[in-house]
Amino acid sequence: MKKSLIALAFGTLGLGLSEFVMMGILPDVAHDLGITIPEAGHLISAYALGVCAGAPLLVLLARTRPLKQILLVLVSIFIVGNLFVSLSPNYWTMMAMRFISGLPHGAFFGVGSIVAERLAAEGKKSEAVAIMISGMTVANLLAVPLGTYISHVLSWRATFFSAACWGLIVFWFIWRWVPYVAALPDNGFKGQFRFLKNLAPWLLIFATMFGNGGFFCLYSYITPLLTQVSGFPAGEMTVIMVLAGLGMCVGNILGGRLSDIYTPGRVAAVTQGMMCLTLVLIFFCAANPWISVLLMCVGTTCLFAVSAPQQLLLIQNAKGGEMLGAASVQIAFNLGNALGAYCGGLPIEAGYSYEYAALPGAASAFAGFLLLSYFSRRFERRHFRTACIPA
Repeated sequence: MKKSLIALAFGTLGLGLSEFVMMGILPDVAHDLGITIPEAGHLISAYALGVCAGAPLLVLLARTRPLKQILLVLVSIFIVGNLFVSLSPNYWTMMAMRFISGLPHGAFFGVGSIVAERLAAEGKKSEAVAIMISGMTVANLLAVPLGTYISHVLSWRATFFSAACWGLIVFWFIWRWVPYVAALPDNGFKGQFRFLKNLAPWLLIFATMFGNGGFFCLYSYITPLLTQVSGFPAGEMTVIMVLAGLGMCVGNILGGRLSDIYTPGRVAAVTQGMMCLTLVLIFFCAANPWISVLLMCVGTTCLFAVSAPQQLLLIQNAKGGEMLGAASVQIAFNLGNALGAYCGGLPIEAGYSYEYAALPGAASAFAGFLLLSYFSRRFERRHFRTACIPA
């Protein structure tokens, strides 16, 4: 395995830690800042909105720059953002810093995917992109539970300080291990967005936003759900988050391999339907601790099983604007993350128990299922079967 791909995977690992660790430490953050848990959930939304803003800014400001140089700038923003999150004196400062730390997320995935393809050996481009993406799943398997543990034992501030330190390591690896990669051909600013005139990418973007956002309605509040409704002690959340991360790793593998057998649109649509059903079952079974954990793992498996097909389909439907197209999955994913955290908090703020966050989530996931089903029927072709990214 090339060192350059390891460096890129380390980068997505850091991004995964910064994004997902907040779900496991919401009560710690809320208690320390003197806010409610639904208010703390808005910090998840702030990061996600930063992701959505970062990729278009990349196209505007850096589309003509060498790709390695862009990666180093993005990692620098990640370091600064997480450092100042750890030092935030109050809720609103932390909100702003979470937004800043989210800015490089989607852009890194977009540029990193292109760099991985360019550095890959002949016939290994899909595998190279999969290696880069794997850092995100490893983050949820190992780094996020470790960050949750650090928050419980030391402080949530130590968790984000650790993320900033990891960013320094990533910067060094990219600087030393990733060779010079020239800029993409400049199609002009408008040329980067021309693919958005077609219906297909919009179906994929909204399907990703509504579908994945549906699960985040619940997952944003998974810690209080499992501790206050299912009855797990807070000390067991680290192990539970490991199980959630394992589900994501399994989902990433299944999504890639099944897309090699079937078309990625069909895989994504069926997976999204399973996610909707899982959220409905969680609503009715949340009081049973072991069933709720099992269903949570099924949900995280679906969350990442649908990601690789969506990433592939959007890149293939972004001719002339590959950088923005490669980042569009992360934009849609995190916009759904933001909407999910907000919508999932609405029934909680209204006084309902935490399992009620699954209801708006199920409705949103069902919308994603409908959009993906329509895309698959109208636009998908059999040649996608040979282009899928193997997990």
